[in-house]
Amino acid sequence: MLTRKLILPTQPKESFFLWGPRQSGKSMLLKSRYPDAKWFDLLQTDQYLELRDKPSLLREQLLYESQRAKSKFVVIDEIQKVPMLLDEVHWLIENTNYVFGLCGSSARKVRAGHANLLGGRAIRHELYGLVSAEIGADFDLIRMLNQGYLPRHYLSDTHTDLVRSYINDYLKEEIAAEALVRNLPAFSHFLKAASLSDTELVNYASIARECGVSAPAVKEYFQILIDTMLAKFLDAYQKKTKRRVIGASKFYFSDVGVVNHLAKRGNLEPGADLFGKAFENWIFHELSAHSAYSNLYYDLAYWRLASGLEVDFIINDMELAIEAKSSAKITSDHLRGLRALAEDHPKVKRRILVSLEKQSRRTEDGIELMSYKEFVKLLWSNELIK
Repeated sequence: MLTRKLILPTQPKESFFLWGPRQSGKSMLLKSRYPDAKWFDLLQTDQYLELRDKPSLLREQLLYESQRAKSKFVVIDEIQKVPMLLDEVHWLIENTNYVFGLCGSSARKVRAGHANLLGGRAIRHELYGLVSAEIGADFDLIRMLNQGYLPRHYLSDTHTDLVRSYINDYLKEEIAAEALVRNLPAFSHFLKAASLSDTELVNYASIARECGVSAPAVKEYFQILIDTMLAKFLDAYQKKTKRRVIGASKFYFSDVGVVNHLAKRGNLEPGADLFGKAFENWIFHELSAHSAYSNLYYDLAYWRLASGLEVDFIINDMELAIEAKSSAKITSDHLRGLRALAEDHPKVKRRILVSLEKQSRRTEDGIELMSYKEFVKLLWSNELIK
């Protein structure tokens, strides 16, 4: 069994939300961590219908059981399906000694009706797909870049069928069932168009024309991907520089296996351009997960000049600059972005290029050429970012 890097308290004293993409392993993590918890699973039709029609049943049942309850920790799985339950949770937190773990894959409907998300009374955690440190010595980069980060997909020998089902279920259960969009065919078409923007700046107008909807509708569709934990934006680093920089955000899907299926990439092998895009997505995934799991929550951005020179990731205001290149042989062309960055921002403390080269080394001007294996080893041992 894989050991997840997200650390949850053994005996929670504060209620918390646990958000994460569908099938990232949230329920399994909570069940293994809290085997004695009182559990409400809103994927079970009977519990869902009862609590949807009468949310007060949660309070009534827990108050009735409070004297003899084995555990005062309560898990509500898929909390976004019945947002009104948060009123009952709020009351129970204020008036009893129950503690809650609230698990879900979308905060969209919850925010719509309960914008304060319990008014700060619950801590927020996020579970990502698998990272290299959770797989350990058996970690296979090519497998991960082809099959994705979701545990079931990465570990399966029939991942193609699983990813197809995952996307269909997402459209039916997350989008259609929750009535997040009116035009489901257009949203389905949008997903395929959006997959081509992974690791890129988003051209809303172009995608709108392709999908036959307005640019504001496309922006709303992207926000749905963010709210349902299927994607993230990466902001541009825009502090004063000698040359004009790009200010738009870059877009990343939360699982590269989903991107591969939507974009019909086929099997990815080192050396191909699409493998390079998947490699960049993976580095972003590892950094995002480490930032959250380590509780460092460092500032993460990218830097790009109007000329096109770019550095993929800037951490903590030039504490660290990282470029991802899926090449097994690094040349001076691969270093142009990091060198341009140093010209405009001499204060940058450390520059790293992560690649498929087996041996790590350092250039004369101080750029570290680091193998991806050493990079993730140093990252997850907290030697790169502290």
